[in-house]
Amino acid sequence: MLKVEQKWNPNPLYMSMQTKIDESIRSTLVDWLIQIHYNFKLWPETLFLTVNVIDRFFCQHLIQKRDVQLVGIAALLMVTKYEEIYPPTLKDFIYITGDAYSSDEIIEMERNILFALDFDLN
Repeated sequence: MLKVEQKWNPNPLYMSMQTKIDESIRSTLVDWLIQIHYNFKLWPETLFLTVNVIDRFFCQHLIQKRDVQLVGIAALLMVTKYEEIYPPTLKDFIYITGDAYSSDEIIEMERNILFALDFDLN
């Protein structure tokens, strides 16, 4: 388990690679995801895995400030499908973002995240 755990840990220095976002933006994203997690009464594992997926994706890609929320909501959508018995629908996530993103944009980001992580969410 300890050997495998290293595979899924993000690089702790990845924020130094990011040029458009910083720790405060990531912190705001995580706070927002916690509120969503609470409102939907999701499993704790869903939140933890979502943050891990986001961090692992941020390790590999430079993120624009306007895409931070999109990455967060796409990661949450993906993880709820994986962890939850009754996951919220895509419409719920579009509503939560204030219709800032279309279903196509969220699904495309979900696809990008999955390819970046080699479909390995554990």
